[in-house]
Amino acid sequence: MQSHNVLTHVATVPDSVSSVAQAFSGNNIQGLIGEVIYSEDQPWVTQLVLLPLLQQLGQQSRWQLWLTPQQKLSRQWVLSAGLPLTKVMQVSQLDPIFTVEAMVKALQTGNYSVVIGWLPQELTDEEHLQLSSAAEMGNAIGFIMRPMRTSKTGCRPRSELKIHSSLYH
Repeated sequence: MQSHNVLTHVATVPDSVSSVAQAFSGNNIQGLIGEVIYSEDQPWVTQLVLLPLLQQLGQQSRWQLWLTPQQKLSRQWVLSAGLPLTKVMQVSQLDPIFTVEAMVKALQTGNYSVVIGWLPQELTDEEHLQLSSAAEMGNAIGFIMRPMRTSKTGCRPRSELKIHSSLYH
């Protein structure tokens, strides 16, 4: 998309995020797996799209699980982002090879409204199926966070939510 569409996309993000969160909290959605493809040099785009959803889901009684490869969430950032400090759990230093397996187990439990995991590569069809089934079983949302790559592959698109931050700048 062209950069002249920025205002249109940014203006509709909070409405769509709010409707997804409301539908999810009202049990109209049985589980969802999404991929957020972000630019590491422009993290504000991801925050603009993802944080409103996480804030809405933070109103549920369930936890939010962050499976991060390196960085540790700071208490100050969680509070300033408007996320419930008492409902955010983090597992840091998780090797990406174990992220999908950990996400599947966490999503299945039903203890989490959202499970966020960082992966360096695209999901295989089998991994996507495992995550989708687990999210449905636990009535949860799973987000795969992936850095944007410069080279394109010929993979076929899936019919799930994909947020490409390059669309917004």
